[in-house]
Amino acid sequence: MFNSLRLKIARERRGLTKKALAEITGITTRTLSTYENSGLLDATDDVVVEKIATALRYPIEFFNADNPELVVKEGVSFRAMTKLSSAKRDAALSAGTLALEFNQWLENKFNLRKPNLIDCSSDSYTDPESAAQLLREHWNIGELSISNMVHLLESHGVRVFSLSENCVEVDAFSFWLDEKPFVFLNTMKTAERSRFDAAHELAHLVLHKHSSNNGRQAEEQADRFASAFLMPKGSVLAKVPAYPSLDQLLKLKKYWKVSLAALIRRTYDLELSSEWHYRQLSIELSKVYGRKLEPEGMKIMETSLVLQKAFAKLRENNVSRNDVLFELKLPRDELSAISFNNPFFLFQSVSSDSTYKKSEPDGRISAPRLKAVN
Repeated sequence: MFNSLRLKIARERRGLTKKALAEITGITTRTLSTYENSGLLDATDDVVVEKIATALRYPIEFFNADNPELVVKEGVSFRAMTKLSSAKRDAALSAGTLALEFNQWLENKFNLRKPNLIDCSSDSYTDPESAAQLLREHWNIGELSISNMVHLLESHGVRVFSLSENCVEVDAFSFWLDEKPFVFLNTMKTAERSRFDAAHELAHLVLHKHSSNNGRQAEEQADRFASAFLMPKGSVLAKVPAYPSLDQLLKLKKYWKVSLAALIRRTYDLELSSEWHYRQLSIELSKVYGRKLEPEGMKIMETSLVLQKAFAKLRENNVSRNDVLFELKLPRDELSAISFNNPFFLFQSVSSDSTYKKSEPDGRISAPRLKAVN
C-alpha cells in the first residue's frame, strides 16, 4: 500500500518541488499530486512508483511503510525564520522525522539512557543564568569545563542527531516528544559553534518544555543559558582578568572550548568588560581574524558516542550496513546524514546498497538483541 505522506517526506528531503519531481520522472504533475495527496493508495502503477523511488533515491519499501511520527514546525524553533526558506525548513523537519524512526529502531535494540533534565519552563523566577547553574548542580559538574557537549547530553538521555543541511539558517533545533528530548545539530558549523548550538538547544529543552520556544525572547534566553552553561560565572571570574586583551582571551577560550566571540560577550555580561571595551574587542576580533573562521579553532567536531557504540556493537554481531538499511527502509546517505556521517555507512558492503539483504525468510534480521550502550 503506497503511503502518500512518505512521498512528501522523501521529496522534501531531496529539496524538490512537485513540479521538479514531475519533470525528472516524466510523470504529470496531476499524477504526482494524486500520489502525494491521497493518503494510503491500494492501487498504484508499479512503473510510476519505480520512477519516483529512482528519482528520489529511496527504496520502494520506504513508500509502503506505515505513517511515521512527524516533527511539526509548531514545536520547533528556528533562529533565522525570516531568512529560512520553506524548502530548507521542510527538509530539516523531514530529517527529524527520519531520525525519530531511527531512534525507535535503536531503542528496540539497545538500552538507552533515560532523560535526566530539570524543568524550568513553569518557574517564572528562574532566569537563564540561574537555570544553567541549577542544571550544572543537578548533573554534578560544578564549575568544570565541559569536555564534550554531545557526550554530556547523551549521558543524560538526550537523543542527539546531526543535520547535513548546507544552510547557515538551519543552525540546530530541538523538541520534546513522548517525554524524550531530541537535539539536532548542523554539521556545517565550526566545532565551537556546534557546542554553543548544543547548549542553546539544551536551554530550550530546560526553559521551554511547557512554554513557547519561538520568538526573539526565547532565543535570547537560550543564548544566555548557553553562555552561562558553557562558561560558568565562578570559573570565568576566577580565570579572566578585568578588561582582558584579545590575546589573553584567545588563550583562555580553549579552556571552555568556546568561540572567541562568545567569550568576549561573556566578559561583558559578567562586567569584566565595559560596553566600550566590549565593542573594541569585537572590532579587533573582526579586523584581525575576520567573521567566518574561528581563530585557533578546535580541530575535531563533537559527534555522538551513543551511535558510535551502537554501530560498533552491530559490527560485532555481524549486522551489516545493508541489514540496517533493509530494516529501516532508508537510503544510506540519509542515515549517514543524521548519524554524524558515522563510518558504518561509509564502509563498502559485500552486497549492493540497492538490494537489501534479508537474513530471515520473513525479512527480519537475526542479530541478537543488543544491550550494550550506556
